[in-house]
Amino acid sequence: MKILFTKLSSLVPNEVQKEGVSVPDQLDGATNYIKKLQMKLEKMKEKKSWLQEGSSGGSNVVGEGKLPSIDIHVMGMALEVVLITGLNCKFMFGETIRIVHEEGAEVVNASFSVTDDTIFHTIHLKINGESEPEYEAARISERLRKFVNDVN
Repeated sequence: MKILFTKLSSLVPNEVQKEGVSVPDQLDGATNYIKKLQMKLEKMKEKKSWLQEGSSGGSNVVGEGKLPSIDIHVMGMALEVVLITGLNCKFMFGETIRIVHEEGAEVVNASFSVTDDTIFHTIHLKINGESEPEYEAARISERLRKFVNDVN
């Protein structure tokens, strides 16, 4: 039994096995460590299959929402574009900026944040068109939505 315990203690990090702690407590610590490793392995397997699915042309689903997605808010002469993509859709930000420039809008600010396997892009635009701002905003919104829907 002592040999088995020695082998087990050699496999777990030193933080788990503290000196002066009883053998049952050390076994509990090793058990908890193994459970954490199993959970981490499961998450890594899920991420691997998600990435493989995404690179083979499958769709990405996080929660109930399908990725990529776009949400556009019109505020007079300004637009706020929120583009949500997976890690395998990094090209979409550049394409979105290209479309915006083609439509004659000016990018005032752009930012992004990454959470798990999702990238959140926020782009603030200023409409520079000579025609009605509502028309310009509707045209830009339509092109961006069409682009995102074509990717889906």
